[in-house]
Amino acid sequence: MRAKRTPLIYLSLILSGAGIAACKKAEPPPPPVAAPAPAPAPKPAPPPSPELTAMPVGLPEMPIPPESALSPAKVQLGKMLFFDKRLSGNGAASCETCHQHDKGWTDALALSTKVDGTVNTRHSPTLYNVGFQPHWYWDGRASNLEKQVAAAWKGHMSGDPEKAAVALAAIEEYKLRFEDVFGSAGITGDTIAAAIAAFVRTLNSGGSAWDRHEKAEANAVSEDVIAGYKIFTEKAHCALCHAPPLFTDHDFHNVGIGSDAKEPDVGRFKVSNDPKHTGAFKTPSLRSVEKSGPYFHDGSAATLEDAVKLMVAGGKKNKFLDEKLKPAKLSKQEFAQLLAFVKSLTSPEPFEAPKLP
Repeated sequence: MRAKRTPLIYLSLILSGAGIAACKKAEPPPPPVAAPAPAPAPKPAPPPSPELTAMPVGLPEMPIPPESALSPAKVQLGKMLFFDKRLSGNGAASCETCHQHDKGWTDALALSTKVDGTVNTRHSPTLYNVGFQPHWYWDGRASNLEKQVAAAWKGHMSGDPEKAAVALAAIEEYKLRFEDVFGSAGITGDTIAAAIAAFVRTLNSGGSAWDRHEKAEANAVSEDVIAGYKIFTEKAHCALCHAPPLFTDHDFHNVGIGSDAKEPDVGRFKVSNDPKHTGAFKTPSLRSVEKSGPYFHDGSAATLEDAVKLMVAGGKKNKFLDEKLKPAKLSKQEFAQLLAFVKSLTSPEPFEAPKLP
């Protein structure tokens, strides 16, 4: 009996094993392994920026605060913003509207008109060499260049920093350039002003004919220019306030301009509350002054000849006239030589306007 049952047991085991095998074969295959996600596309780089040029011959090194350090990308961004009318309140003006290169970084107007239609009370000053200044505006009320840029932007251009930042953020090239220069700070009123200030610090007048003469370049200037320098430093005493190499003392002086007005501009006094500063204004640099007429804080001297003549005469008498200012008696030839020297401080630097995005 056992011998006959044994095959049945084996058969049962075989069939059972076959069932298990059948069950295993019926299991679904494992899901395929997901392919790795593609690497993100590299972030586009902003267009390249020109390298910074060396300080022109005749100028000292510029004292730049560490937080305002220059870079090619920062300067190029500021240059674009300087020309961009989208920063103004009505889109009708840019910084360049009142500060044009071919006009000595001024606008050749006695008094310019703001975008809101009101007229400025003071002449748009040249931007040449302003990075060397310790205080800004004719009365020195701005303590750093970035603050001056921001104030002029909001005041003269009726700019709204928040709206401008939003508008620029919608322009891909500006977005890339701001990220490249300012990182996570992005586009704000402060970074816009900082970029413009960086560009303005590169607007330097040097390498003039007189600078080349001082570097012993033969025939850089005429004999009249050399004679004019002697008059400038000695007989006319101009260098007391227009001291080389920047041809300014960065100080404030009353030379009588506008003192006979019905309501005279009190100038530096409004900032310092010091009576001796009544009617005093910052000494302008004479570098490239030939390009930047009309002259004085009110634009009242139409030509450089008129301005020099008034200063040689000792300014305009008034109660607060600066004691350094004394009349000088010059012959026609001496006056012409003095004027020739002042014109020899003009620099012929090239300039190309930027392409805006």
